Amino acid sequence: MIYYDHLPLDKEILKALGELSINYVFQPVFYPDKKTVYTWEALMRPTQKTVIELINEYLEADNLHVLEVATLFGAMQAYILRGYTERVSVNSFPNDCLRQDEAEAFHEYFGDGIRGSMIVENLEYPNFSYDIWQKKSKSVRKMDNLLAADDFGNGINDMERIDLMKPDIIKLDRELISGIDHDINKQNNVTRLVLDFHSKNMLVIAEGVEEKEEFDYLVGLGVDLFQGYYLARPS
Repeated sequence: MIYYDHLPLDKEILKALGELSINYVFQPVFYPDKKTVYTWEALMRPTQKTVIELINEYLEADNLHVLEVATLFGAMQAYILRGYTERVSVNSFPNDCLRQDEAEAFHEYFGDGIRGSMIVENLEYPNFSYDIWQKKSKSVRKMDNLLAADDFGNGINDMERIDLMKPDIIKLDRELISGIDHDINKQNNVTRLVLDFHSKNMLVIAEGVEEKEEFDYLVGLGVDLFQGYYLARPS
């Protein structure tokens, strides 16, 4: 289990973090060779409830910021303990980010070693805040890290939002790619999206790849990176 009591944060947030009981698992994102890892996505795993139950609990209490802090500090601790050398992808709520003092504490604790090693994935829920995105974007890019839009095609991260956000990476939701090898509509749609995103210098990740046929077809379309049970489960 991840602990937070040693972190250089104020007493109020440390008390709130101390009430959490969570672990992290990691799922790799691969290059098309299916062997080389581009990044490891950190996934929160509460010990006493599901992730959605935990998020809804804190959302109803208007205290989602606690989970934002827990995810960034907790995922990075777990990543370092694993000894991974590739990038780490950390989820972030679209309406929340670290406060200035917390961002300074994050850099103080993890040091300059985090420069260029992180991908901050903007989730598709609960709601998007452009002001928060601007603050988050400035902080992330100041450390030469990358920004990703998660679950494109199934939520708030639609094309209009992408044009506003201008992330470095787009993650295509499984809804777009499930059965793509035999679905002409999905083939035409994803072909258009890949061309569009590449024209904007954005990397495209297909997430939720569960079948060899899906993977092979997506490689042929020029998708850059891949994640899903066909390649590796979270562990």
